[in-house]
Amino acid sequence: MARPASAGSRLHRLRAWVVHAFALEPAAEGFTEEERALLEKVARLVVGRRMAAPARIFLESLGPLNFIGSQALHYFSPIVGMVCDATEMDRLAAILERRTSIPVLIRLIEAEEARRCK
Repeated sequence: MARPASAGSRLHRLRAWVVHAFALEPAAEGFTEEERALLEKVARLVVGRRMAAPARIFLESLGPLNFIGSQALHYFSPIVGMVCDATEMDRLAAILERRTSIPVLIRLIEAEEARRCK
């Protein structure tokens, strides 16, 4: 017994929606030069204050929750904006929304720490 054409198209649309609903970000997503420079600046500030080890532990433990952390930065941006540049905080929060940002930031902190220890 043949299915009506609309049933097949509904199944196709449902399958496409399910695949899209559970898709992860592409692993090869890169950063622009400005974003990379901002992450490097954060790494320099962390290492300059001798907070590399606590920052790595914090970032590694909260890695799966990076989106929530980025939303917290958006929420506290008016307060943090009194201490540092508000546009940079907004850019940093947008960068931290991506899954790949936490491992990149950890690697930059480790590289900066190794550079300063030489």
